[in-house]
Amino acid sequence: MKKIHLVLQGKGGVGKSLVASTLTQYLLSNHRNVLGIDTDPVNASFNGYSALNVELINILKDDEIDPLSFDLLIEKILTESTENIIVDNGASAFVPLSNYIIKNDIPSLFKEHDCELVIHTVITGGQSMDDTVNGFVKIISQFPNDCSFIVWLNPFWGDIEKNGMKFEEMKAYNTNKNRISAIVNMPKLNPQTFGVNYATLLKNKLTFDESIQSGSLTIMERQRLKMIQKQYHEQLDSIGTL
Repeated sequence: MKKIHLVLQGKGGVGKSLVASTLTQYLLSNHRNVLGIDTDPVNASFNGYSALNVELINILKDDEIDPLSFDLLIEKILTESTENIIVDNGASAFVPLSNYIIKNDIPSLFKEHDCELVIHTVITGGQSMDDTVNGFVKIISQFPNDCSFIVWLNPFWGDIEKNGMKFEEMKAYNTNKNRISAIVNMPKLNPQTFGVNYATLLKNKLTFDESIQSGSLTIMERQRLKMIQKQYHEQLDSIGTL
């Protein structure tokens, strides 16, 4: 069965492209066929990873969904022989794309074509926590019950905690936990060591393998990146929907 991984979150700059690129790298490392598609007309960060051969499809025109581009996106998703499609959607297209998907009953269309829809969303700590939690609740309320959801917790801007409660203790989680197939804890890194090495990798739009194999890094820099990669892979290994 083909899996369609759709990365959605209404808040910009929270790590959606990081999720898309990390998931793509993981699947490729397990010898899975993957096609990445970037629909972000503003940043196209996912498309910036040259090693991942991500295609760019701008689905917006004058801040609205362009029907022809949207049809092209759906056609490509359903006709490609690739077993995994990963679609990264920018914040500017979040509302129109979500509405368009629901109005056109795309989840049912995917099901008719023997495709499983997996929705990935990001929740952050810090000032954007409430926005990302509310975005998660909105997304999960829009899509049918048979869609799988994977939540990525990104602590880069602070602990994901409110009034002493972690995400798994919040109402937003407990109300919807039957819809969530997995939670991925993105690493909280020491900014002086692991953090600076990872930040350089992300800034240069490099994959883990590209950086680890690079002759320009020290032994310890490569070791730290290997450890971050392993942390992601061990969590993703345990997710049955992947």
